[in-house]
Amino acid sequence: MEILRLHLGEAESKQTRFAAPVHGFVIKHPQAGAILVDTGIGSETERLRDWRLVTVQAGVALAEHGLHPTDVKLVVNTHLHFDHCGQNIVFRHAPFYVQRGELERARAEETAVHDWFDFAGARFELLEGDAEVAAGVRVVATPGHTSGHQCVIVDGGDGQQLMIGDAAYNHRIYHRYGELDPAIVPGQAEDPGSWRKSLQRVHDLQPAAVHFCHDTEVVRA
Repeated sequence: MEILRLHLGEAESKQTRFAAPVHGFVIKHPQAGAILVDTGIGSETERLRDWRLVTVQAGVALAEHGLHPTDVKLVVNTHLHFDHCGQNIVFRHAPFYVQRGELERARAEETAVHDWFDFAGARFELLEGDAEVAAGVRVVATPGHTSGHQCVIVDGGDGQQLMIGDAAYNHRIYHRYGELDPAIVPGQAEDPGSWRKSLQRVHDLQPAAVHFCHDTEVVRA
């Protein structure tokens, strides 16, 4: 299965030193069709006054790979922060695979952008822990960044490909998680203990490649 990286925008916090690209990923599945992991930032960025945001429309990002939004048959949201679910409505024809606890958390906490993910007609496939979403594609629960965060794993002949979501913002955090105090990386860990356990679990999987939502580097075994 081929994995395509989409450039969906840029995010810079006005309050912290966080500044990074925003990526989503398309898994070209031979039976299920195109599976999209995360949808980027919504267009009404003025709602988020603490951020400087640039949105790339999902349709434009897909077109760079010869795809159209209707080619996407299902969406996996690693979590429901604004830069990972902001264009879900573009794919309202598709089901959204998300952890049940993450949807509950987001409905309570993400009030500024709740309609970016919880719009009328949104179809959720609510998961509780690890699950297969298509043959050879599964999610693994990795709480810590948020209580309902999940990563996506694609099995292939060359090993497992991991889309890590925000379990680690970038390759440096991925490598140094054991010694790093997550408190010095704003927003990285809602629950530092769970976050560290989840990163250990990810490392134990020994993925052949790790793809990041906020880093263009790909970690390869």
